[in-house]
Amino acid sequence: MASIVALNISEKKGTVKHAIKKGYFKVNYGLLGDVHAGSGRRQVSLFGQESMDKIKELELKGFCNVKFVENLTSEGIAFNELSVGKNLKIGEVILEITQIGKECYKGCKMRNSIDTCIMSKEVIFARVLNDGWIKPGDEIEL
Repeated sequence: MASIVALNISEKKGTVKHAIKKGYFKVNYGLLGDVHAGSGRRQVSLFGQESMDKIKELELKGFCNVKFVENLTSEGIAFNELSVGKNLKIGEVILEITQIGKECYKGCKMRNSIDTCIMSKEVIFARVLNDGWIKPGDEIEL
């Protein structure tokens, strides 16, 4: 069963995201209170714990995996096997996948040390189609 293991938020630009116990996701906006929320196709970011573990296992260090923190951390789902346009139901919320992969920053050491950056294929972005709360432990359904 795929599920959410953590929710992360940053209230001000330039500050590191921190974990929260639950979050409210608003249609066509994203996570309320998150500085990166707003209209557009990248309202919510998701990244799998398995992908993070791969980065740690390979002992890769780069700008992306130090600076980037997703809104939703998952386990049990391979985002790189999904496609743009698919919907995910998490708690009360329905998300539409709008982008797969995160563009690497220029000069990223991780990008230059492996053929394909994990984050360029396994981070996803989505827009909110249905309002609601998400908390750790919520199941992810396709």
